[in-house]
Amino acid sequence: MFEWLKEPDAPAPQSREEIEEAVIAQLKTVYDPEIPVNIYDLGLIYGVVLDEAGTHVDIAMTLTAPGCPVAQTFPGEVERRVCELPAIATAKVELVWEPPWTRERMTEAALLELGMM
Repeated sequence: MFEWLKEPDAPAPQSREEIEEAVIAQLKTVYDPEIPVNIYDLGLIYGVVLDEAGTHVDIAMTLTAPGCPVAQTFPGEVERRVCELPAIATAKVELVWEPPWTRERMTEAALLELGMM
């Protein structure tokens, strides 16, 4: 068989833990449009749940305020970014408002980044 006709090697299977870590790492590449901190460290992500196959992820997230101007488009952007991962075929983001977001949900890194510590 010609080398250029060869099928690409399939990526090595990943454990659920590795896929979840990859999803979280990908979430850390998405930044709040108004605050220069990623949405994971801001504490906007309330939950990440993989399905049994590890190819679909449900994400519960909030925004800093219900009236946020990106409330209609931001969940779709987060879904798109997570689906860039090879292991993830589909993603669904649900916006939740309870419990309300507060700065106590932010990581120390986010607080330092914003000079709030």
